[in-house]
Amino acid sequence: AMAGRLEPHLEALRRELRAPDPAVLSVLLALLAVAVTLLIWRFVQGRRSSRKAVLLLGLCDAGKTLLFARLLTGKYRDTQTSITDSSAVYRVSNDKNANVTLIDLPGHESLRLQFLERFKAAARAIVFVVDSVAFQREVKDVAEFLYQVLVDSTVLKNAPALLIACNKQDVTMAKSAKLIQQQLEKELNTLRVTRSAAPTSLDGSATGGSAQLGKKGKDFDFSQLPMKVEFVECSARGSKGEEGDADFEGLEKWLAKVA
Repeated sequence: AMAGRLEPHLEALRRELRAPDPAVLSVLLALLAVAVTLLIWRFVQGRRSSRKAVLLLGLCDAGKTLLFARLLTGKYRDTQTSITDSSAVYRVSNDKNANVTLIDLPGHESLRLQFLERFKAAARAIVFVVDSVAFQREVKDVAEFLYQVLVDSTVLKNAPALLIACNKQDVTMAKSAKLIQQQLEKELNTLRVTRSAAPTSLDGSATGGSAQLGKKGKDFDFSQLPMKVEFVECSARGSKGEEGDADFEGLEKWLAKVA
């Protein structure tokens, strides 16, 4: 008799378990979505925090090594074309008490890609140094190297912050960051078109690389990239020459932000 009286209640309970309250189910799904999002965020942040390098890239004579020395010591020094990398810990000037590893990579055409290959996976950020005085005659070479960096699969996946440092602004003939940005976007757009039309190799792959730069069907601009790109004007030499201070406050602020 007792079992008979409980049976309706047990049947109701079974129905509830088979068909849970939609409101309860919605809450559970929302909590699950939040938990998954947090796990993904922690995974991404963990991977990013393991990348502590800031790579200094650019053509020969762009001023990378002098910028490297100035950031670390504040002092001017005579430099020569690098044939290997140099690295040192740089403590940023902010309240976070953070530091990054600055790595100055050779800019010679025969060396730069092999050194990029060695260090790109560790890059938290990239400083691409441009000679603002020689830019007009070097624009195609600058764009070619920058293109190779931007379509690299590891760089695209990790999306390190990118700063185009328009160096040598102490010289009267230096081009502005705005003009350099416009010219680079134009040249990169041209490179994208020519590379996409490149013939395929025997294995069926495109000789110009398979990665698509920017958005298909639109003229290229830096906002289309997966990483944040900024431009800054600077001078490793400084307006007062060897005896004065460097002028790269914008670069220092950017390093403090990405550290």
